[in-house]
Amino acid sequence: MNNIYPTKNTSKVILMIFLLGISMLGTSKPLNLLNSSIKVVVIDAGHGGKDPGCLGGTSVKEKDVALDIALKLGKMIQDSLPDVKVIYTRKDDRFVELWQRASIANTNKADLFISVHCNAHTNTALNGSETYVMGLHKNSGNLMVSKRENNSLKLEDDYNKSGHYSDFDPNSPEAHIILSLYQNAFLRHSIDIASSIQSKVRKRGKLYDLGVNQAGFVVLWKTTMPSILVETGYLTNSENEKYLTSEMGKLESASNIFEAVKEFKFSIEKK
Repeated sequence: MNNIYPTKNTSKVILMIFLLGISMLGTSKPLNLLNSSIKVVVIDAGHGGKDPGCLGGTSVKEKDVALDIALKLGKMIQDSLPDVKVIYTRKDDRFVELWQRASIANTNKADLFISVHCNAHTNTALNGSETYVMGLHKNSGNLMVSKRENNSLKLEDDYNKSGHYSDFDPNSPEAHIILSLYQNAFLRHSIDIASSIQSKVRKRGKLYDLGVNQAGFVVLWKTTMPSILVETGYLTNSENEKYLTSEMGKLESASNIFEAVKEFKFSIEKK
């Protein structure tokens, strides 16, 4: 097992599930968004500061591309949906620990959490955009993507002693229950948004549509609202890199997400 996923004993898991269930039942945030509205969106630009993320063939850094797209997305929302408050986990080149990103969303009672990333692979022929929702790894490819993104943990001071991740092990049977408690109330909404983003990618036709997938991302793990992680393209693929580093590519990537957010907001609020 990858050592960034700490193990746990069964008694602790049972106690945690019990306490988590109570805390979620007692939360002031509604678990059913069908009669709610979208008022707060948290946008998370992946990586940052001492964590560059993946590198492209021209040494472009994921953290920079993700930040550019995240800021463009935020501006689109602010300009077109003035009743929505946009909060960023970072607006410049700084390192933000993964648990803090979820905490920012939870503390601000966000209605939607969007994490923006770029993908990478040793096979430079791989290309395309995909959107992830929280869940157990369905295949080795999804596992590899989540491990790469979760590697940011290793840059945190004493991450394995901090207690923030002591109950995170997306490969264990107990984790299936825990992840269900955290995210299943929002999973359908998360999938709806993710599917809408991928439909925009497919319609635009500039990047290959890799669909909606599930994997155990730390940054999505403790968010208490619909949450998605968008892999906007492969920086290790020359064509994807060229697209994502262009002004047009960044704008279109941000627009794909924005249009999905707008559709989700209107669909929720008309019910």
